Amino acid sequence: MEIILRTVIMGGVILGVSTLLPGIKIKNFLTALKVAVVYSIIHAICFKILMFLSLPFLIITLGLFVFVIQACLLWVTDQFIDDFEIDGFGTTLLASLLISIGTWVLSRLIL
Repeated sequence: MEIILRTVIMGGVILGVSTLLPGIKIKNFLTALKVAVVYSIIHAICFKILMFLSLPFLIITLGLFVFVIQACLLWVTDQFIDDFEIDGFGTTLLASLLISIGTWVLSRLIL
């Protein structure tokens, strides 16, 4: 049940971020839920591997390179879903930052 609630929270945050940033186009809330599911799956599969491979960059940037990794995972998600488009890497980086913070805050408040 908690996984479903976290997915709905992330979907809502993704929809909210798409209204804040003009470079993100998303069709509707159902598409936002699809993005949340695909992003979560990609994140679960690839995040730890990418963290290990980019360990020198993480050390040099004091962990801030995590946001670049998350932006790359969001870009991959963008490639999989047709009704979800992000213009440019800067927008992707900002969107991944806002999605991470928003999901974390709302999860702490609700769960």
